[in-house]
Amino acid sequence: MRRAEDILNREFARINVHLPRARPTLKTLLETADPKVVLRDGSEHHFRRSELEFIASLLGGEGLDALRIPIVLEISSTYRGYFRVRGRVEVEVIDRILGTYDILEEKTEELYPRYLIPRIRRLLPTTTTYAFIQE
Repeated sequence: MRRAEDILNREFARINVHLPRARPTLKTLLETADPKVVLRDGSEHHFRRSELEFIASLLGGEGLDALRIPIVLEISSTYRGYFRVRGRVEVEVIDRILGTYDILEEKTEELYPRYLIPRIRRLLPTTTTYAFIQE
């Protein structure tokens, strides 16, 4: 059974090679001339400045130091039909895009129906990414 688990873990690592090595803050990216990150496979991913500015406008200047880009949409083997977003500011951005933000709720993690992914990715194609995880 251990061998099957190792094979599965290696497969998840292989399909997540597109994830960044580090996730810089929105503030850092806005201050650079060419906003980009280095991915696990060594290639670079460039962000559209217009998306970064759109996200900053959603936050109204608050949370720029806390928001890590790209926002990771976690596809889990546990929650079929749902994806998860972690991080207080990350959840706030997604909630604002979906029109479900409530100032009285401070969520650090949220599950969303998977059918909402195209709506989010249409607005934020370069500043969001998928992570496939096994729990």
